[in-house]
Amino acid sequence: MQLLESLFKIREHGTSVKTEVIAGFTTFLTMAYIVLVNPLILQDTGMDLNAVFVATCLAAALGTAIMGLVANYPIALAPGMGLNAYFTFTVVKGMGVPWQAALGAVFISGLVFLAVSLFKVREAIVNAIPQSLKFAISAGVGLFLALIALKNAGVVVDHPATLVTLGNLHDPKVLLAILGFFIIVALEYRRVHGSIIIGILTVTALSIVMGLSKFEGIFAPVPSMAPTFMQMDVAAALNAGLVGVIFVFFFVDLFDTTGTLVGVSHRAGLLDKDGKLPRLKRALLADSVAITAGAVMGTSSTTAYIESAAGTAVGGRTGLTAVVVALLFLACLWLSPLAKTVPAYATAPALCYVAVLMARGLAEIEWNDLTESAPAVMTAVAMPFTFSIADGIAFGFISYAIIKLLAGRFSDLKPAVIVIAALWIVKLALFA
Repeated sequence: MQLLESLFKIREHGTSVKTEVIAGFTTFLTMAYIVLVNPLILQDTGMDLNAVFVATCLAAALGTAIMGLVANYPIALAPGMGLNAYFTFTVVKGMGVPWQAALGAVFISGLVFLAVSLFKVREAIVNAIPQSLKFAISAGVGLFLALIALKNAGVVVDHPATLVTLGNLHDPKVLLAILGFFIIVALEYRRVHGSIIIGILTVTALSIVMGLSKFEGIFAPVPSMAPTFMQMDVAAALNAGLVGVIFVFFFVDLFDTTGTLVGVSHRAGLLDKDGKLPRLKRALLADSVAITAGAVMGTSSTTAYIESAAGTAVGGRTGLTAVVVALLFLACLWLSPLAKTVPAYATAPALCYVAVLMARGLAEIEWNDLTESAPAVMTAVAMPFTFSIADGIAFGFISYAIIKLLAGRFSDLKPAVIVIAALWIVKLALFA
């Protein structure tokens, strides 16, 4: 216990070992789907599914462990949704680039991340974000979580005319997800510790009893990673003229990670009095190392996960939460059937509850100043509507800079904000 206290400053953060462990399990359960989804997406490139499964688990474990042990943040990392789709459907299948060269591009983007993190470029970018946009990012991440949750639960489905519409409320899976949300909120109101994990496990148990899902077993042999390990082709990535692809990997992951760090840390009360992230350099190094190592092992870019907010919602405040998540990802190597037992509609209620908490960031925006509130709203609503944290941040920076300039509020603009807005315009214009 003394070792844990010295490593993570548990009492100083007003938490306990029990709370941190529960938070770790909660975060893991809300993002365990990635060990199944990521291999399925990357398999379309011709990569070996089992090898990618192992690479996914190891990259997530490594990045999350570094985040916990070095940066002391309760934030988990894993191969990013969206980035894996870009890797597969745009770079490999769309551009005809071999997956080995695409991995090379991911590897180079990780090295660029590492360099700018060491020289505090990323730290300067994060600290340059205006307060109103920080609040909006937090709320926008919450709205994005809500859309993911409602989609996973089947409450919201696609529609050819209206884009989205109400799902089938007669589907027992949808009803179980709704019930799970009610359970979590009611338990949280009653201050029952671990309400989110109780809700997830309750829905999972009911699903198994009703025959909607099945218990997949416990143990399975660890697959070989040989088909993808050290297969990245860095020379091909450079010779194939993939500089634009490297730029997109770098830029999108930069703002996905930044948005998650700011959003989750804000709701967890981990920002300092000036609204900045302490130990930011260490946190930024964690995902830089994870991206590079992940490419070596055979997976697309690793990023901080917004599902980490589920763990902070039950009290996770230190790196011990992240270490628990890392150990659970390692356990997945041998216990992969258990990861298949929890269905997506069982974790959806947890994400919906976290969305409720994070949406409160909108209340802290300076609504009487339109030059602050308008860009903030654009940031928050763009995230779910574009299904991208990065695009939401792009909308926020661009609108913030242009509105301030047109309103004559030049003194409000930091040079870094103007530069970031300009870079986003270039990215959207040339690499959309």
